[in-house]
Amino acid sequence: IVHRLDRDTSGLLVVSRSEEAHRLLQAALAERRIEREYTALVEGRPPARSGTIEAPIGRDERVRTRMSVGGVSPREARTHFTLDRALPRTSLLRLRLETGRTHQIRVHLQAIGHPVCGDPEYGTAGLLGLERQFLHATRLSFEHPFTGAHVEVDSPLPADLQSALERAEELS
Repeated sequence: IVHRLDRDTSGLLVVSRSEEAHRLLQAALAERRIEREYTALVEGRPPARSGTIEAPIGRDERVRTRMSVGGVSPREARTHFTLDRALPRTSLLRLRLETGRTHQIRVHLQAIGHPVCGDPEYGTAGLLGLERQFLHATRLSFEHPFTGAHVEVDSPLPADLQSALERAEELS
């Protein structure tokens, strides 16, 4: 596995079939040549239609399983977001990772006051009937490590997230 997803995050992963491919793909990831796009439904509405959240992330000082802005040994982290759809109480966002820290999207969105819906760690568990956070790795784009061919793959929302989105649209 070239990069990981948080537990209970659905969507696309990059997996290599050889050690050499793994090395080349990890280098591409480190050099930020693999685009990773996510879809998240968040509580409330961000203050802008698009923006960048730039805040270092480190291990939470009190709860070792959590990450936080700042925290212990923070590392730079940058998440770009675009408002896809404004709903009555929530917002559907497209997010692009520039860096890849543990729980990055979830921590950054919580830090700006708009946690991912259903997130049991950084938001409100069970919101909209969700049994997990509404976070989905939607699109990956990169050059094939051997052929150089452009690879782009998309993944539609799974049924549980689509149902939660429909419930969010019905709220007034």
